[in-house]
Amino acid sequence: MSISRRNFIKAFGASAAVAGLGLAGCGGSGDTGSGSAAASASKLQTIRDRGVLNCGVKADVLGYGYLDTATQEYEGLEIDLCYQIAAAVFEVEYEEAKEQDLCAFTTVTPATRGTLIDSGQLDIVAATYTITPEREEDWDFSTPYRTDSVGIMVKKDNGWTSMEDLDGVTIGVSTGSTTQSLVEQMIEDEGFSCVPTFQEYQSYPEIKDALDAGMVGAFAMDRSTLNTYMDDTVELLQPEVEFGTQDYGVATEKGSDLSELVDETVNELLDNGWMDEEITTWLGESA
Repeated sequence: MSISRRNFIKAFGASAAVAGLGLAGCGGSGDTGSGSAAASASKLQTIRDRGVLNCGVKADVLGYGYLDTATQEYEGLEIDLCYQIAAAVFEVEYEEAKEQDLCAFTTVTPATRGTLIDSGQLDIVAATYTITPEREEDWDFSTPYRTDSVGIMVKKDNGWTSMEDLDGVTIGVSTGSTTQSLVEQMIEDEGFSCVPTFQEYQSYPEIKDALDAGMVGAFAMDRSTLNTYMDDTVELLQPEVEFGTQDYGVATEKGSDLSELVDETVNELLDNGWMDEEITTWLGESA
């Protein structure tokens, strides 16, 4: 065959590729009698016809989703997870999904993650997306693949040793995140008397720049995110105070047939040890 499978998919759609290359489709031949209405209602069929899985990921969180500016390639645990999901969607092996570029990545922020699913621009979002009851009303989430907690980064030269030092301090947080409410809940739960204020920013680099410039006194976010911005000038304030435990899940369109396949894939990767290996590889931690 003179045309590669990747180009065949992109030229004629994954459905044609499945028939032409002898691969079994997920729906089976019995689906043909349901007509075009059923096909249009199938998210999986739409993706297969398109020939690529549209994925929303982070570009600025080391170990999870990070865009290497030198190579212009995304890397991290969540990038690999997207390829695993694409492999399940197109019924190919994981390495094939990577070799054939079956994922198209779009950088998302906390403010854009959900709206890009709603608009149909993204099929899945794997971007340190915390599962909350409120979000579950609007989108489907997979079984959690990673649990994290919130940290508060401050400048070392402040000499701060306690959360009480945050009284009157402005804390930088990301727009669209749950961080502010989690910090406020921690202060209440731990019995601290400090009353900080909060300033929202559109991106993590903006918050770090604001911290370095003295525009905010602290940077609060998931600890995995803060690790990206750690240097010799900063530290976590009272790291022993564990709070804001958050479960990350893969988000999909509410009620879509893609959601079940995504959840099955995540559970399989948790069960077979693949996720543990990814955590060790990308985060340097034992799962």
